[in-house]
Amino acid sequence: MSWSTACALAELEEDTPLSVEVGDELVALISTAGEVFAIRDECSHGQVMLSLGEVDGCTLECFAHGSRFDLRTGEPLELPATRPVPVYPVKIEGDEVFVDLANPLNQES
Repeated sequence: MSWSTACALAELEEDTPLSVEVGDELVALISTAGEVFAIRDECSHGQVMLSLGEVDGCTLECFAHGSRFDLRTGEPLELPATRPVPVYPVKIEGDEVFVDLANPLNQES
C-alpha cells in the first residue's frame, strides 16, 4: 500500500464532503455512517466536483445532473452516469486521514 496524508480527521464534518488534493488527484472525503470514504472528486458523467453534492447514507449525489454514487463501490446508482468513479482505501492513524490512490477498491471503466 502507498498511503498519502489526505487531511486531519478534525477537518471532516459528518455527511459533508471535503475536497482535498492528494498528490495530483482531487479526492472527496466523506465521513458518514461511522466510516470515512474516499472517492475521486469528479463525476464520471459530467466532469464536475462530486464534493459539491449531497450525502445520503453511503451515497453521494452529483449536484449537476443528479447521478448518485455508492461510496463503497463507486458504482452509479442513478442515470445519467453509467460509469463508476474510483474509490480508494482509507485509514486513520491518530488524528490523520490517509488515502491509498495506487490501489483503488474498484476498477475504472
